[in-house]
Amino acid sequence: MLFQRTAGQRTAAVGAAAVAALGLTGLGIGLNALVTPPAAQAQGTPSLVEFRWDNTKDYRKLYFFMTETGRLKRSEYYLILKPKDRKTAILRAVVQEYIGSGQPVGSTHIATAHDINVSSATVRNEMAVLEQEGFLTQPHTSAGRIPTDKGYRFFVDHLSQPGRLDDVKVTQVRQFFDGAHGRMEELLARTSHLVAGLTNYASVVMGPKVEQAEIRSVQVVGLSARQAMVVAVMSNGSVESQHLEFDAEVSETRLGAVTVHLQRALVGRTLADLGDVSPSGEPGVDAVCAKAAAALRGASADNPVFVGGASSMASAFDAVDVVRQVLQTLEQQYLVVSLVRDILNRGLSVAIGAEHGVEPLANCSVVVAPVVVDGQQMGTVGVLGPTRMDYPQALATVEVVSDRLGRRLGEG
Repeated sequence: MLFQRTAGQRTAAVGAAAVAALGLTGLGIGLNALVTPPAAQAQGTPSLVEFRWDNTKDYRKLYFFMTETGRLKRSEYYLILKPKDRKTAILRAVVQEYIGSGQPVGSTHIATAHDINVSSATVRNEMAVLEQEGFLTQPHTSAGRIPTDKGYRFFVDHLSQPGRLDDVKVTQVRQFFDGAHGRMEELLARTSHLVAGLTNYASVVMGPKVEQAEIRSVQVVGLSARQAMVVAVMSNGSVESQHLEFDAEVSETRLGAVTVHLQRALVGRTLADLGDVSPSGEPGVDAVCAKAAAALRGASADNPVFVGGASSMASAFDAVDVVRQVLQTLEQQYLVVSLVRDILNRGLSVAIGAEHGVEPLANCSVVVAPVVVDGQQMGTVGVLGPTRMDYPQALATVEVVSDRLGRRLGEG
């Protein structure tokens, strides 16, 4: 991470820039006096400032180096974090341990298994402070501690490193979309199972509203003398079909004329602005065209939603009633759509516990990423799991899959 500065500016400003640039503002980090060698005195000499963490004690020292490009002179500085910042390292360790084990975390384990370099008694005291501040809670008096929603939020916003999918999973995603063919609904359904398999959480995949897509082709197919089906292929890959019934018999010849006229009148238009079909000059044809257009206008305006891996939620919670509430909620499509839309509308990618406002899912977190095609949001990829989910991996998964899905939908 490099920043160009001018030699002679106050070192304190560099330290403040270091804190801001590394996203440490708001973490309660305080800086002791900077330990610095003599600084370059030349005024106006361009300099480069480079930051790096101490690799073994990242909660204690932050180094940065100033190099005068005009004189090739390198000066070393470092910031010493105050002891109170030990709490952030402990909080991160507790969250990571609990995500991995699902068991309350004790101070002795943190002191011995992590590079905290303090006694278990000190860790215990810091954990007690974190509990008082609402970041941790103790489920039983004799047990260790677990993160609260507030603790997870702090972890997600400030402490966790960006995740990335391993090469095997990246290859799996690429091969999946390279071989994806067929109707959009089939693609979305299979994508939901892909995400569930990659994360071991329930997945939610939403496609674009049908009314946003343009009609690419339309046909009326006879089923019997008084029944037919109007079928429209949309630009997003979906296929809309509606059943038609007539008071009198309609010949195949007339249905063929209806198809020709609808092709001329409707292709390139969306269902939202379908309007009336221009007259063909033949009353019998116009009557069938009007009925077909009205049927297409009545197509569902909701985003198609597919949930995969719901059964994996059974192993995520110990309480049977929690599992039952989660599964019942996932079966309510309108509720799932509203939940995902609300999270995205608030500019969030992660909603933790009660943050999303859906009471039956109070023990769950939702991680989402929009599916974007030509600059427009056309859907969403998300995962739903327990609040102790692996957030970096969940975020990385939905980002990669939503990007590939968007590209696939853009190809039609």
